[in-house]
Formats: sequence, structure tokens, C-alpha cells
Amino acid sequence: MSKIILIVEDQADIRKLIRMTLEFGDYELHEADNGASGLRMVEGLKPHLMLLDVMMPGELDGFQVCERVKSTPSLAPTKVVMLTARGQQTDLEAGDKAGADAYLTKPFSPLELIDTVDMMLESAAGEAA
Repeated sequence: MSKIILIVEDQADIRKLIRMTLEFGDYELHEADNGASGLRMVEGLKPHLMLLDVMMPGELDGFQVCERVKSTPSLAPTKVVMLTARGQQTDLEAGDKAGADAYLTKPFSPLELIDTVDMMLESAAGEAA
């Protein structure tokens, strides 16, 4: 059974890069271009993994989306990987506070993305067993 991954990123070129990197795996990929639509999609899809940009236009940033996902019991098992160009300690702490499972700092390599996705999905499978 393929794993459902939701990519929430406002920059189309980065979404495309992520999609192209992951499309050869056994994944069902979905995309949203802002926090509000990403939150609606996570509620409907219940993805195994969410790749979530931190800085997005609109009413919800990535930290707020992550916090809402992790505080909703039916969504809390979703693994959340924060994607950001800001890798300062305060940003990492904000991600931890929001409940993020991992952090990737842009620019990240395709191999780094694949390794992180694999690690998160293995972790999720282990927790579900």
C-alpha cells in the first residue's frame, strides 16, 4: 500500500522539486500551496507524512498548521517535517514546540529529502505496530 504524503509549500518550483524527487517511490503525493488549504487537506487525507513549509502567505504559517495537526487526536500520528530557509536555533525550537518530527533546512538535497522521508515513514510504521 502506498504511503500518502502531503506537500504544503507556497513556492511552485520547490513543490515540483519535491514531487520529482519522490514520484519514483511508492507514495501517493498531494500538494497545497498555503497553510489553510494544507490544513483542510490533512483533515481529509489523513496522510502518513506532511512536508510543511514554515513561511507561507495567508492566515496560517507552518508552525500554526503543525500545532493544529499535532493537537488533533485523529491527525496527531501524522509525521510532520518542517521545510524552511531559516535554520536558527530559535526556529528549531519553534518547530519542536509546534510538535514537528523533523526539520529540513533549504536548500536541501534530494538525497537528504529521501532519507528523511524514509526515516519518518519507518518511524510511523514502528509506532503503529
